[in-house]
Formats: sequence, C-alpha cells, structure tokens
Amino acid sequence: MIERRYATQLRRLLRQFPAVTVLGPRQCGKTTFIRQALSGWTYLDLERPSDATPLAADPEARLQQLGEQVIFDEAQRVPEFFPVLRSVIDARRTRMGRFVLLGSASPSLIRDISESLAGRTALLDLAPFRWDEVARRRNPRELMTLWFRGGFPDAYLERDGRARWTWLESYTRTFIERDLAALGIEVSGVQMRKLWTMLAHCNGGVWNASQLASSLGVSYHTVNRYVDILEQTFLVRKLPPFSANVGKRLVKSPKVYFRDTGLLHYFLGIRDEPTLGVHPARGLSWEAFLIDQLISAFQRSAPGSQAFFWRTAQGEEVDLLMGVGGKPVPFEIRLHSAPTPQEAQGLRRCMQDLGLSRGYLIYPGPRNYSLGGGITALSASGLLRRPQDVRRL
Repeated sequence: MIERRYATQLRRLLRQFPAVTVLGPRQCGKTTFIRQALSGWTYLDLERPSDATPLAADPEARLQQLGEQVIFDEAQRVPEFFPVLRSVIDARRTRMGRFVLLGSASPSLIRDISESLAGRTALLDLAPFRWDEVARRRNPRELMTLWFRGGFPDAYLERDGRARWTWLESYTRTFIERDLAALGIEVSGVQMRKLWTMLAHCNGGVWNASQLASSLGVSYHTVNRYVDILEQTFLVRKLPPFSANVGKRLVKSPKVYFRDTGLLHYFLGIRDEPTLGVHPARGLSWEAFLIDQLISAFQRSAPGSQAFFWRTAQGEEVDLLMGVGGKPVPFEIRLHSAPTPQEAQGLRRCMQDLGLSRGYLIYPGPRNYSLGGGITALSASGLLRRPQDVRRL
C-alpha cells in the first residue's frame, strides 16, 4: 500500500474548521486515503443508493442520527443536504473537525459547497500519486515511469500495458458518459472527446479557443465551456500568465496543460515508454508533468502559493513562476540529460526584468550544479523527493 502524504495537512485543517472538503479528480485515491487517515469515522458513499437515499429523503433526521465524525464520499451527488449541514455546523460553530466531504468537482462547479458551506469548510486538494509518495529507490528511471503512466493509482500500479490502456479508456468513457451527467452537465460526448484529443495535441500551448472552435465546427463559447468543465474536474490546468510592469508586452492568454500525463499519453496514442522517448510531444509532456508536480509541492509546503508562466510578445519565456509571499521563483523545465548555460537564456532575461537573484532549471538528471548568474540546474528526482524543500528555494 502506498502511503499518501496529506495526513498532516488534513489533521491541521480538522483542528481549524468544522468540516474539510477533499477535492480531486475521480479515481485519484481520495477514498482510500481518507479511510486510512480517519479509520474510526463513519463512512457514507453517496454513489450507493443505500447511503444516499436516506440522506436525500430527510437530511435533517439523517444527520442527527449520524452524529459527528462522518465522511460523505462524492458529496455532490446529494446537493440537498448542504443547507442542512450548514445549520448543523452553525448550531455548534466552535466545534472543529466534525465532517469530511469528498468531491471530484471544484466548488465553482458545485455551487452548494461554495454557497452553503463558505467559511465552514477548508479545502484540501488531493492529486494523483506524487513522486515523493512512490519513490522507493534513488533511481531516476522510476520518475520516468511515473511520468509515462501518470499518477492515477490504478494506471500507475498496473504493469500490464494493455490492461492500463483499457483502464484509461474506461476512465474517459465513464467521465464523459456518466460523471458529467451526474453533475447535471449536458455536453456532446462526441465533441467532448474530440476536444480532449485536440487539447492533448496542443498541451502546453497558449490558449486559443477560436482556433479549436474552428476545427471542431462549434462556437468558441462552447469550447471555453468544455475546457472550463475539464479544468473544474481537475483534468486540465489553465496556467495564467504573470503580469508585471517591466516595459515589455507580455502574453495575456493562459496556457493549458493536462494535469495527468497518463491521460495525456492515452489521448496522444503513446502506449509504451520507448514510443514516448521519441515522440515529438515528449518535451511538452515532461513540462506538463513537472509543472503539476512542482505546483503540488509548493501547495503542500507553502499553502497559498500561486503559479504563473512568463512570456513576452517577443517569445522570451519561463515555464513556471511560483509566487510565495515575496518575489516569485522562476523555473525552466528541460528534458535534456545535461542542460547547458545556453538553455537558461529565458531564465536570465526573466530574472533581469523582474529583479530576481536566483532561478532554477529542472531536468531529469541525478545531480545539482550551477549554470552561473544565480541559476542552478536541479535534479527533478531529488527536488520532488522532498517537496518541503521547495519553500527554501
């Protein structure tokens, strides 16, 4: 059993709030994690009629019967109980750590959480497997395996390539055909799959809804809506541009990345690691993988961190800027085995424009070394093995 590294954060939030809402994509391990971390709590699976029906029929009576220390899995399935839960919390407002809700959609998509439980529940984002959770030996090749397979537990732990491919196909179909309908979202399954595939081929690119809409034969409003759905269900990420008055024109549109590279490789038709090693999309896939891992590391070690990219109209670019209190920390991501100082030109220009004294180039090799001018090449495996260290950068 792989131990998830969110228990300390969960316990801290339970001491501070009456409820905690654990959010993340479907099948990322939320249920397994929470049942291990809170093994003595009452557990309800609201996808199961025997648990959902009594709660939906009479929420007040059922909540009174359940008492406290209750876990509500897939809480968005029974939205009518949120207002009642709010009143139960308010009746003993100073009592903390009473309820945990699990959900696979963001509060902006589940209006009942944001409207009924505002100020009463903390949010804990649980991602698929992180490198520090699965790294067992000091072997960078294991990081390559996580990159190829992605972090969904069923996909990562499945050694048989054909079975893994079947799981990814099933995951995609279930999301399109069942999960969206359960959230009350009406979409065309055919168009959603086509758009998802197109997003895989422009992963890491600057967002251009009109261009995709033209290819799909729909309006750009439809494309924006579909991508918003994928973002709010934690399957893609819109990375916003960094804004600063530096005397240069900066790109104002976000970039779009897949949050799980196993799904990305499925949509790209990459079935094995040798194919990934020569695929033209491998560089942007590696970029998506490390951006997701780095953002997660910062969010766990420095809550409130904000993520951006930096790009000028002239094409000068840095893949990731992490804002942590003061000045941002810039990261350039490379797949090369031994990056040279010439590959850090974008970092140097960004540091000069923003008045930064240090920057980092992340690569898949085993050691850290200086590239001069305040720039350090960092081993991705070494850095992500101890995510708490990112706050010292």
